[in-house]
Amino acid sequence: MTTGEKFEKLLKIMEILRGPSGCEWDKAQTHESLIPYLIEEAYEFIEEVKNKNFENMKEELGDILLQVVFHAQIAKENNNFTIEDIIDNLNEKLIRRHPHVFGNESGYSYARWEEIKAKEKGEESFSKIGKINYALPALSLARRVQENASDVGFDWDNIEDVLLKVKEEVEELKNTKNQKEKEEEFGDLLFALVNLSRFLKIDPEISLRKTTEKFINRFQTMEKLIKNDNKKLEELSLEELDKYWEAAKIEDIR
Repeated sequence: MTTGEKFEKLLKIMEILRGPSGCEWDKAQTHESLIPYLIEEAYEFIEEVKNKNFENMKEELGDILLQVVFHAQIAKENNNFTIEDIIDNLNEKLIRRHPHVFGNESGYSYARWEEIKAKEKGEESFSKIGKINYALPALSLARRVQENASDVGFDWDNIEDVLLKVKEEVEELKNTKNQKEKEEEFGDLLFALVNLSRFLKIDPEISLRKTTEKFINRFQTMEKLIKNDNKKLEELSLEELDKYWEAAKIEDIR
């Protein structure tokens, strides 16, 4: 079976699932109801990339493809667009936005990509920072904005300057006088830390997720240790909890 035939089979399966004799759950779905699943599947794929588990990556990409096919079938039923329209748009876009590959231009630049994109959408003027997806998680949004600004030359020269900026923001946070200032300066500090993550070649969203998961695992280990000693967590002092926390750290290393 060719790739095209396999894809046609997938489309037919989805059509049947949404058909009169299909699955009640599948038939009940809308573009809006599927949004949480699309986001969830994307994050599950990210997790497998982090784990370098190629077998699971294959499965998660299949789940993401399912979401694309699902939305395409709903749109087809409503006479909005089809999977063919999606593919045609993507093929044409890739060719248009890579004139250095499919045309006579030389060299890629982010600024050129945004210029082409703006002209396609009929925008007479456009920001060099690019069109921003404000639906991104805050850390990912900050990283994307900084990367876009860097691509057009607006960036720190070296990591030492970034570290100085982080220290500066810490001091400014210490000197805040009210809640509004605290929120603003804390945001500035997070933004500076995202800048630092770029220079360290670390994805801040993934890094924080790993640390949060580590905290969860260590907290659960601490709970087990406390239970093994026939004690209750809520009855222990902070000093006692700290000792169990240190023991949990040792336990997790083993």
